Amino acid sequence: MSYQVFARKYRPRTFADVLGQDHVVRTLHNAIEQDRLAHAYLFVGPRGTGKTSTSRIFSKALNCPNGPSVEFDPDDPICIEIAEGRSLDVLEIDGASNNKVDEVRSLLETVGFAPASSRFRIIYIDEVHMLTTGAFNALLKTLEEPPAHVKFIFATTEPNKILPTIISRCQRFDLRPIPTDIIASHLQHIATEESVKLDDAAAWAIAKGADGGMRDAQSMLDQLVAFCGNEITETNVLDIFGFTSRETVAALLLGILQKEPARILAVIYEQFEKGKDLGQLLAEVVGAIRALVVAKLDPDAGREGFPEALWSDLSTAAETLKPERLLAVIDTFSEAESRMKWASNKRLHLEIASLKAIQNLNEIRLTDVISAIGKADPGEIANSFPKGSAAPPAEPKPHPTPEKKTVTKDSKLDPIDRLIADAPEDAVEPEPIQLNPDSKKPKQKPIDQAKAEENTPLDADEFHNDPLIVEALKVFKGRLIS
Repeated sequence: MSYQVFARKYRPRTFADVLGQDHVVRTLHNAIEQDRLAHAYLFVGPRGTGKTSTSRIFSKALNCPNGPSVEFDPDDPICIEIAEGRSLDVLEIDGASNNKVDEVRSLLETVGFAPASSRFRIIYIDEVHMLTTGAFNALLKTLEEPPAHVKFIFATTEPNKILPTIISRCQRFDLRPIPTDIIASHLQHIATEESVKLDDAAAWAIAKGADGGMRDAQSMLDQLVAFCGNEITETNVLDIFGFTSRETVAALLLGILQKEPARILAVIYEQFEKGKDLGQLLAEVVGAIRALVVAKLDPDAGREGFPEALWSDLSTAAETLKPERLLAVIDTFSEAESRMKWASNKRLHLEIASLKAIQNLNEIRLTDVISAIGKADPGEIANSFPKGSAAPPAEPKPHPTPEKKTVTKDSKLDPIDRLIADAPEDAVEPEPIQLNPDSKKPKQKPIDQAKAEENTPLDADEFHNDPLIVEALKVFKGRLIS
């Protein structure tokens, strides 16, 4: 028998084997037991979360010999045919390669035929969002009122691309990313079945890197077995897939919390030289900060897979920080994460974001000052000021005494007479107003004529006898030439 990869060999066969999707399993389980089966189902979720596996298990429960029943035998011939994709009554179609109107119409022509050997004729379309608009419209009428023996099951990773009229005709189930601890536990189960020694730290690193996808985790474990043999350590996982160790994440985060820029730059440089994925490192740091925030709000929360010693160091470093400060750091890293997706120099953006995170922790906010003042003792606030002899208070200046005015008989005079009485004795008599001022005023000489009179030249004798001229001739030992 040819080799089978872990993702196919350990695919779920019954409802009990489906991991991390309890809400979906319970709903389908109750629908079968209560005979409340819909005519169309839509499974939505990211890759590797069990959409196809859940669809096949549901098909087995509907078409098993004693079905519909949740207690079916996965080794029954009908169930084996469904699992292997060769059942005549369960049609699995790839929506990406059969997305045209004509292909959908050909499929709908077979809907009227009765099942060959089972109770229902089930049509499963994977990646249904790849169908064209015309193909969706061709499905509408049949999907709304299909024959009683027909069930439609759709699966997609992008429900936003499906027509709302299609979604409204289906029961929608959202499959969530599988939790990291569940993936790590299942990897340990596979390793035990395959006689492979898998460290707990290695299993956690694989599960963390799978990002909620069981198939991704199984594929990575398959690759590690081919590379490492029967013993897998965390170092092997980090070296092969470029993941970041929790010690590295803790070192970078401690550098931020303890405000050590040199340490931060050294950690980033080391990871860059090793060819590590800096985007993944940033995501790990954000996850660790989130864990610290959750721990401050809920002390019973988990520690995100960190060893107890590392988690203790991180908790101690963040003990004096309020959740608001840590949330500001998360915002800074989130902005850097969006820029790093398209940046050619990811190292630079990670360094800048880390240094900005230190600035966020150093900022003194007005709310912090007000809170500190409100909690402080008034005596402590008074003692915080420098002690010294206080300056004597300034003596108040006397107010000016208002001038007393004596009311006399003159104050009862008319306004004009009063002005005349208050006028100074040496006042100049005002000149009478002239109707034609130019007629009586002496005409001024023109400016040019006045200058000409002022600049009348001296005669020769006066010039020679001028004391200034005589003195100048003595100083410069000169003489006048007539």
